[in-house]
Amino acid sequence: FPGITASVCNLRPTSRGALTLRSPDTKDPPAIDPNYLDTPRDRAVAASSLRLARRLVLGNASSSSSSSSSRFAAKYAPSEHAPGAHLESDEDLARAAGDIASSIFHPVGTCAMGASPALPTCSGRAGSSVGELPHGAVVDPALKVFGVANLRVADASVMPSITSGNTNSPTLAIAEKAAEMLLRDHARDHNQMQTRLGGGGGGG
Repeated sequence: FPGITASVCNLRPTSRGALTLRSPDTKDPPAIDPNYLDTPRDRAVAASSLRLARRLVLGNASSSSSSSSSRFAAKYAPSEHAPGAHLESDEDLARAAGDIASSIFHPVGTCAMGASPALPTCSGRAGSSVGELPHGAVVDPALKVFGVANLRVADASVMPSITSGNTNSPTLAIAEKAAEMLLRDHARDHNQMQTRLGGGGGGG
């Protein structure tokens, strides 16, 4: 049947998932737990977002309002297919959001940047609210992995919290900054080696 999909997105989720190792075997895939809608705030946002989508699409065909949603409703007489007009409470709408929602594939923070290294935890979760890193970080501000020599991470996983929008451009900026730091460090190391080589006295 003809229809449209009105999508809503929580740009600042407070729920925190986990990415953990299953075993010491590198061939075993990691355990991924998105943990969506874990916090009361995220569930409230989900419920209010579905209500907003209803108002925008369904409008009020019997109203004399000249709003775009009302004109749309009067012209097309839309009816709700999902999650279902019978769902009205915050609890029901939040549950429905979990049932019909999908990821937009922008996870971040599994190698979060910070000033101090992460501590071992049972859950492996990065935090309980936006910007929090109670268990520390994985990489330092130069993108170097704590405790591992000569290893940096330069992708969306270093973001301590998700951006309010697509992660593509911020990830490109992280990569550009990483390249700049690598070139700078290489030039510094090269100059130091030249200095050491040139510092020795010649004999003949």
